[in-house]
Amino acid sequence: MVYVLLLRGINVGGKNRVSMSDLKKALSEEGIEDVDSYINSGNLFFCSAESIEHCLSKIARMLERNYDFSIPFALISKEDYLAEKAKLPDWWQGELARRDVLFIPNHIDQSAIIDFINTSEFYNEIVHIGSHAIFWGKYDEAEYLKSTYHKKLMKQDFYQHITIRNGKTYEKIAEILEKKAEKH
Repeated sequence: MVYVLLLRGINVGGKNRVSMSDLKKALSEEGIEDVDSYINSGNLFFCSAESIEHCLSKIARMLERNYDFSIPFALISKEDYLAEKAKLPDWWQGELARRDVLFIPNHIDQSAIIDFINTSEFYNEIVHIGSHAIFWGKYDEAEYLKSTYHKKLMKQDFYQHITIRNGKTYEKIAEILEKKAEKH
């Protein structure tokens, strides 16, 4: 099975440095195959015959052994990622100033995130709750500072665990997964 591994908070502003080549090597040493990465922000792709639960445990142990800081992550199968992309609402491809995808780590209870979204009033924003991620669109970048995303989301306890990719990176990851699908 092909997986995408999305790490949070690495190589940002000189903090939490993680070499992608070292990380790929560490994953390979765990028996994970065909490890590849896209850009330096923790987007990795690999193949494994093992279940997602087994891969989650293996990756968590490897990260704890190799890094002296916490690295939250989300792990999604190629099938789940592409199925979620296929179900996105039409507005996702529409005229938006900004698109962000908030990936929820596998071990996090989504109820707090869903409750936050369901009880929030949005300002020039639109939100879609997916199976593995929250898709957040902003209509006007000039009014970003007034948005719920800026004013409230970043203050939530769960925010420290989610990993975010912009819409362009989200689409590129899907493209890479589709190509990997051809190989496997």
